[in-house]
Amino acid sequence: MMSAAQSETILESKLEALQCHFTWDLDPSRSVLLRRREKFEDIGTEEGNSWLGHIYNLRGFIQYKLGLTTDAQSLFNKAAEAFRQMRSADEGPWLVVNYGNLAWLNHHLGDQAESQAYLTKIDALKNKYPSPSQDELHPEIYAEKAWTLMKFSRDRNLAADYFQRAIKMQPDMVEWNTSHVLGLARAFKDSNTGLEADMLEKVRIAKEQDPENLYLAVYYLEQCVKKGERIEDEARELARKVLRNPVSSYSGMKPLMMVYRNYVSIDEAIELADEALENHPDERYLKRCAALCYKWKIIFFRDSRPKQSMIDRAISLNKEVISLYPHSSLTKELALANIHAKSNHGQGEAEEIYWELLERDLEPPEKQVLYNHYAKYLFYDQRDPQSSIRYNMKAAAIPHQSFFRGDSITTLKNIKDKNRNPMCREIEEFLANLQKP
Repeated sequence: MMSAAQSETILESKLEALQCHFTWDLDPSRSVLLRRREKFEDIGTEEGNSWLGHIYNLRGFIQYKLGLTTDAQSLFNKAAEAFRQMRSADEGPWLVVNYGNLAWLNHHLGDQAESQAYLTKIDALKNKYPSPSQDELHPEIYAEKAWTLMKFSRDRNLAADYFQRAIKMQPDMVEWNTSHVLGLARAFKDSNTGLEADMLEKVRIAKEQDPENLYLAVYYLEQCVKKGERIEDEARELARKVLRNPVSSYSGMKPLMMVYRNYVSIDEAIELADEALENHPDERYLKRCAALCYKWKIIFFRDSRPKQSMIDRAISLNKEVISLYPHSSLTKELALANIHAKSNHGQGEAEEIYWELLERDLEPPEKQVLYNHYAKYLFYDQRDPQSSIRYNMKAAAIPHQSFFRGDSITTLKNIKDKNRNPMCREIEEFLANLQKP
């Protein structure tokens, strides 16, 4: 007869072999988990969202990692129900990951019998719904793994590979192709000229296949304008559709506002954000969008000095948003500091916010963002180029590849190349040492 220890070992080996969030090496820090949770809570949970089951699965895993097992159980159960509604079936291969999560959760809760029951259900599903391709995972598993890695990992190539495998075996799943194409397009996100021709064509085809996806429609519009097309009328037409949609970070609202900001009118972007917020006054995501618009107007559009009433509105919105997103507030606090810096009597408040942030115990990537922003503040608002250089050096010295590190390095190189600053020699030595392995 098998001993309890042997049974436990066999159960754990079966759990380790599962394909689910507990075995996909998703192990970020607590601060990252808290920020991700805030982000995923903004994805709408309305009926018809084709990723709703996956969203609940991921949110459940995050709650588990944060020690909130009751919430995790509830969210995993919601995931199973969402899959049943979306697929119009009580069971199917899409439940394998969900049952794997529940098997692991019950194991950690000490209910080994319930954990084993889910393992039995998984075996039954695999036998009833085998993968169309031998020696590969079922496409439903590949798709969920790909979507999860897109949201939770920096390995975009692996996510793209999993999506490709899923689509090859099951090409009729429109939402898989949409997410795959958007994932591939992210490689071009910082390009001023937009997507290359073949990638733009993939986005166009995806848009035709998924006409209800307004996020994709807005993205395609942005790429078209980068190719020189006029898009004002199409943008306004899309805005009407976005406003009628349920509130969600998937609705296309934020990227549409960025299109308005860059290619239509910042004032129309503010009007759009205000109208959306007026329709849904309690939606924190729309408050975040409105706060962004006011920040853009005050900080980046300086052709005319903004009225104090607009600055006051921006300060009020950003303070509220900081309280609504307490675990991902750094960029919002930096925005608030910069808004204060542009007001007639806000220099003291700006400096106070920056000093409080500089004393805070931040992780290296967050410090990098802070140092880069503070360097700009010192240069443009405090007229202190020497201190600005010091903080750009601090940002560049943190060995974390990001936009902010690159921006600080570029700024230092430009100062060195102009050869007018007394710190040029020091900058040159710093950059030379920075390039050493």
